[in-house]
Amino acid sequence: MQSFNFTSLFLNRTWRSLQRIYVSYRFQHVQNQPPLVVERVLRSIKMDTFETSLIRNFCIIAHVDHGKSTLADRLLELTGTIPKSKENRQVLDKLDVERERGITVKAAAVSMFYPYKNQTYLLNLIDTPGHVDFSTEVARSLSACQSAILLVDAAQGIQAQTVANFLLACDSFMEVIAVINKIDLKEAKIDRTIAQIESEFGLLSKNIIQVSAKHGTNCETLLEQIIEQLPPPNYSRTGLLRLFIFDSVFSSNINTTIINVAVTDGIVRSGDKVTSKLSGKNYTVLETGIFMYPDRVKTDALYAGHVGYIICDTKHIQDTIVGDTFYHQGVNVEPLQTFKVPKAMVFAGFFPFDEAQYNSFEQSIERLALNDTGVRLVSTSNPAFGKGMRIGFLGLLHMEIFNQRLESEFAQQVITTFPGVAYQCRIIGKDNIKDYGSEILTISDPLKWPDTNIIRETFEPIVDGQILTPTQFSPIIKLICDERRGNLIEEYCIDEKRTLLKYKLPLAEIVYDFFDQLKQITSGYGTFDYEDSGYEKSNIVKMRFCINNEEIDELSVLCHAKRAQTIGKEVVIKLKENIERQQYAIKIEAKVHSTVLARQNIPPYKKDVGAKLYGGDKTRLMKLLKRQEEGKERMRSIANIQVPRDAIISVLKRK
Repeated sequence: MQSFNFTSLFLNRTWRSLQRIYVSYRFQHVQNQPPLVVERVLRSIKMDTFETSLIRNFCIIAHVDHGKSTLADRLLELTGTIPKSKENRQVLDKLDVERERGITVKAAAVSMFYPYKNQTYLLNLIDTPGHVDFSTEVARSLSACQSAILLVDAAQGIQAQTVANFLLACDSFMEVIAVINKIDLKEAKIDRTIAQIESEFGLLSKNIIQVSAKHGTNCETLLEQIIEQLPPPNYSRTGLLRLFIFDSVFSSNINTTIINVAVTDGIVRSGDKVTSKLSGKNYTVLETGIFMYPDRVKTDALYAGHVGYIICDTKHIQDTIVGDTFYHQGVNVEPLQTFKVPKAMVFAGFFPFDEAQYNSFEQSIERLALNDTGVRLVSTSNPAFGKGMRIGFLGLLHMEIFNQRLESEFAQQVITTFPGVAYQCRIIGKDNIKDYGSEILTISDPLKWPDTNIIRETFEPIVDGQILTPTQFSPIIKLICDERRGNLIEEYCIDEKRTLLKYKLPLAEIVYDFFDQLKQITSGYGTFDYEDSGYEKSNIVKMRFCINNEEIDELSVLCHAKRAQTIGKEVVIKLKENIERQQYAIKIEAKVHSTVLARQNIPPYKKDVGAKLYGGDKTRLMKLLKRQEEGKERMRSIANIQVPRDAIISVLKRK
């Protein structure tokens, strides 16, 4: 009996070795072939041949526009995942909005096979966004990896989001390879960038790799160093199953949710019964696979160390929670450590253009928010637009991208209210506190702001901001930050040409046009990153807009007292431009409490009551004019001003 076990073990190991040699041989001959060839080869491979020692899970992190997607293109070409072509540009950026704007907004996973030293390695790459508004995508991508490539532009050097992403990787105790990109540019300053990486991150210059992702220079060396320097996943395939869900997306083609998973322990196969740690619900695994450009490829199973996808018999979109742990039904496991989800910073109301389409609108938003943990959804209603959603975002760009994806991917026409932030107020009176449920209220919707008489004090959200700028522009930036009620915390020079400014800034002052102004002043070289710093006491007011003393609730705004007059002037002017003249005068006002901060008048149409007079005493004309004025005053007192819906929509459109 013992001899039989030994023989079986020997034959099993020999068979695995032969499979690896066969796989290596097959992939060496399809490196420059179309993806379809690679897919056919993949169908003949069992995933268990790729033990954890042959796997590298890594992501590319960098500041926006430092060349992450271009580097991913070259790695896909070198591994034979896609054919070499000049047309390969941002192949992992599949969304229309990504190609239109030229930025990555959604992390994308892909599996590559690379033969090296008589072994074939499985490389699981996750390409991440670089903008601060999509830091959630970076955080959850890092949760599915063991290492990262830190990409730095040779011309621009280290920037704000470079530092932020490096710190995220350090918090996850990751191995990091520093790579300098765009070394082919005339303005590239390689020595300066190396010195910055050494001084700022403490990485040795001898380990820094210099590449040109555009031309493919040294990209093959980078692939070899990924295998040599980055650690394989340290997981057990004999332990109890644990799947970490780092992303999910609803597929309209198969009418179900595709769940992106990293297998940390055990094995998952089609037909397995799994349980959600967060919800406790049970599901059946219908399919397992990995991501191969341009689409997913079904596999026999996923083993510890693999990054891929599963499809389950989920009934509802909400059944899949990013950050959840799945495990085999009937056993108990410890949940995997999840990533920190940043809280929403900017809030706006979203309403369907046609109220009859609300159900379709709600379903589209839920599907889009499925794989975006930075979005917060709350049902709301508006006197002018009916039922809708109050949605929280990580920033204004995040909000714009979400809105654009709703229109392009789901064909939804939406109305968006003024973007704002969530303020706090402390109320007085036991009965009031009982009615509201708390003494301190956090409110983003102006319609829910309590009456001024019961508010003791107000608070606004503050952020810790980091501004990295060429030194010659720092005096101007300081003036701008002072105008926006910022407090300088720290200032120091990174090198002889760049300065880092650390500020405490009110969130409401930076979410609108601060990025644009910073880029304009610094000729595109200034960068900005921020993180939440809680609430501080402030003077927050609710500004109301009235037409002939009738309040328009849907245009109310919460803002700091210093900004109220500026906002009020802008809105009343826009209202005047969009409201038609009537037979009576129309008075448009912006008020805080009972004080009028801005006002515009729309004059009435006037009939020439003196046209029938041919000379005579002037008193006859004055009498007719007085009668006309009294009639218009009487008309205005009984008239019910109906502000056209189009006028409100025009006012609510953001600049």
